[in-house]
Amino acid sequence: MAAEDEIFLRAKGRAFVGLTEESEKEWRGPFCFIQAADPQLGLMKAWRIGDNEGGGDEWAEEVQLTKQAVQAVNKLSPRPRFMILCGDLVHAMPGNEFRTAQERDLKAALSGTDPSIPLLFVSGNHDLGNVPTPATVSEYCRSWGDDYFCFWVGGVRCLVLNSQLYFDASACPALRDAQDAWLEERLREEASAPSRHLLVFQHIPLYTCRPDEEDDYFNTRMEGGVRQDLIARFKKAGVKAVFSGHYHRNAGGCFDGLDMVVTSAIGCQLGQDTHGLRIVVVTADRIVHRYHTLDQLRDRGMDEDLKQLLMA
Repeated sequence: MAAEDEIFLRAKGRAFVGLTEESEKEWRGPFCFIQAADPQLGLMKAWRIGDNEGGGDEWAEEVQLTKQAVQAVNKLSPRPRFMILCGDLVHAMPGNEFRTAQERDLKAALSGTDPSIPLLFVSGNHDLGNVPTPATVSEYCRSWGDDYFCFWVGGVRCLVLNSQLYFDASACPALRDAQDAWLEERLREEASAPSRHLLVFQHIPLYTCRPDEEDDYFNTRMEGGVRQDLIARFKKAGVKAVFSGHYHRNAGGCFDGLDMVVTSAIGCQLGQDTHGLRIVVVTADRIVHRYHTLDQLRDRGMDEDLKQLLMA
């Protein structure tokens, strides 16, 4: 493994190097982290020309936005404990001729992240294909680390899931079953030895507005009971929040104690939001989050009310 690749391959063995239960099981007071989504290099041009698979050979806009996000995060004080990107890292699907170059340029843009802020990655549909296969999942893992894993930060247990296996696992049912068994084991561990908070990160939201909304491209399907099953299991285990991207708009909502957080994109916007990311503050009893535009972060930094929570 080349030294420059190590920061992108720390998720292995279903854990994350440096953020393990052994080192991070104890609560040490409030902290913050960065949740972002969909840098998706190539989509901005693709959206203009109507190319759903590759986006042509131009993605300088997304590279610059990613660099701007990195620069803003590096300047934040207090320092975030980690930054997690919730999927669709690049736009070119597996097998597309532009994929290798897009991944190379995204890694170059992210490599400027302060080394004290670990980078974590969540797989999206463009990273795996809309119908993932064992080959596309393996390709992703070689580039970005495990497609699902657990990590710990300051007494908080965090689960990263491959949501594409719940969207369409028709070409890899064994991989779906393996993840589901792994998830069930982690939820049982939480029941027997509760953490301070339990958080979930995935690309596709459970829902964008309400748990009972109709199925569409942007949510976890109700057909077959997939969405209902995940929501029930998460609530039973005490999951406080599920963080996602995919929608390229800010959305979500809190229902019956489970906060579904849908964060708009670093890259291409499909609604009225502006390029940005989310700052999440974790206190002893609360998970508080705000979406910040990249310009806001550059000019003013973190919202003052979030800073106050961290100083309490």
